[in-house]
Amino acid sequence: MPSNVDEMTNTMLQNLEEKTGKNLDLWIQIVNNSQVTRHKEIIGHLKSEYGLTYGYANLIALKTRESLEGKPPTGDSLVDMQYSGNKNGLRPIYDAIIDGVKSFGKDVEVAPKKAYVSLRRSKQFAIVQPSTKTRVDVGINLKGTDPGGRLEPSGSFNAMVSHRVRITERDQVDEQLFQWLKSAYEAA
Repeated sequence: MPSNVDEMTNTMLQNLEEKTGKNLDLWIQIVNNSQVTRHKEIIGHLKSEYGLTYGYANLIALKTRESLEGKPPTGDSLVDMQYSGNKNGLRPIYDAIIDGVKSFGKDVEVAPKKAYVSLRRSKQFAIVQPSTKTRVDVGINLKGTDPGGRLEPSGSFNAMVSHRVRITERDQVDEQLFQWLKSAYEAA
């Protein structure tokens, strides 16, 4: 069973064609051809004219309005945007961090935001952010742990974490980094 809104939305999108006989692009085209533009009106139109449930009608209305309004992307496309252009070379660092963190447990949630990716369990335990074209900053919640060596105080980097590790090479995604991340995960 999906555990968060993004997972539920993705599940509904995957089931949309099977349940309705039409994919999302076709539904968006149908709504656009109907000239109905307000959210509630779109839902009503889809329910009355096509017999859709409220859930699917609402999903199609949201996605139609997003496509018309040019809403910012979500999920993987946010990560793709973060690691595009002159930050493209940092993507292997991000991928290695995420692969390692996912091994901590099935309850790890990777939640992309506009400028960083939040790593959560019951609460946020770390963030991964491409801060410059040559560096990824890993913010970690390790309250009560003294900084030292690569483990710096977060300072002005991000108030949502207590420490920061600066990563400029894939080789720096190492056992020590994962020990700090695992400690934060276990405390979350």
